[in-house]
Amino acid sequence: MNGAHRRRSNNRYLDGRIEKRLPTSVPVYLASLEEPRSRERTLTENVSPHGVRVISQRLWQSGEESLITPLTGEFPQVGRVIYCLPKAGDRFFVGVEFSDRTVKWGEHSSG
Repeated sequence: MNGAHRRRSNNRYLDGRIEKRLPTSVPVYLASLEEPRSRERTLTENVSPHGVRVISQRLWQSGEESLITPLTGEFPQVGRVIYCLPKAGDRFFVGVEFSDRTVKWGEHSSG
């Protein structure tokens, strides 16, 4: 049973990383939890129930906590930065994981 429990835990973690991502552009505010008033308006690049990839004007550190607020009036989502990759034009691709909740981006952005 311990092996089955461990596998389920690992699959749950992996599902958040390998689940289907939708190329959805949602306007959001992105801010660091340490500086929530210093937010930037940006767009998502793709979304999944357990994470999002956004475009940012600044370099983020892996493990940094972020606050993502959709402009559609949805409540803010707290996430943890998984990666930050350079993009052309002094921008960055930032991958954010939502570990303790599932976000239903498709339902909110397709209306």
